[in-house]
Amino acid sequence: MVYQMVSMVLEVVAGLIAGTCLLRFLMQWQRISFHQPLGQFVFAVTDWLLLPLRRAIPPWSAWDLSSLVGAFLIKLVQYSLLLLVAGGQGSWVLLPLVSLVGLGQLVVSALSALVLVLAVMSWVNPGSPMYALTSRLCEPFLRPFQRVIPSIGGVDLSPLALLLVLQILGMLMSGLQMGWTH
Repeated sequence: MVYQMVSMVLEVVAGLIAGTCLLRFLMQWQRISFHQPLGQFVFAVTDWLLLPLRRAIPPWSAWDLSSLVGAFLIKLVQYSLLLLVAGGQGSWVLLPLVSLVGLGQLVVSALSALVLVLAVMSWVNPGSPMYALTSRLCEPFLRPFQRVIPSIGGVDLSPLALLLVLQILGMLMSGLQMGWTH
């Protein structure tokens, strides 16, 4: 029971920090201004980790690699602490792979949530600044589906297709991680 409580707390804290690192990566990749409340939140949550990492890891083109490395390191710490709480039982050798899959699961969950927010905002308030921001964040992931799936009766079904693919990816990664940790 203690392990489950610690696991839940670590999942929430690591998810918040690593997810914000990923959001910073995505916002920089999409050239979204950080001079807004969400951008200020992203800086406040991630600067302590990413500013030192940037000294060692330069950006590559439009890709902020320090944000990706920071997110991975947070997940690595999370799973390391879980192994320690479990009494060190488990494979320390597989820890980087488990952490990478955990990061992949976070990406799938965060992107799924973002697509759901976009879908709801498109029905409720498509003229809002939040809709515009969410649309820009989702656009690179929806674009390949929009090229293949035509709108039906004016309804864009690409978010549904993306969510389906994300759910399948999430199930595959969950199966991989379960196989490695048991």
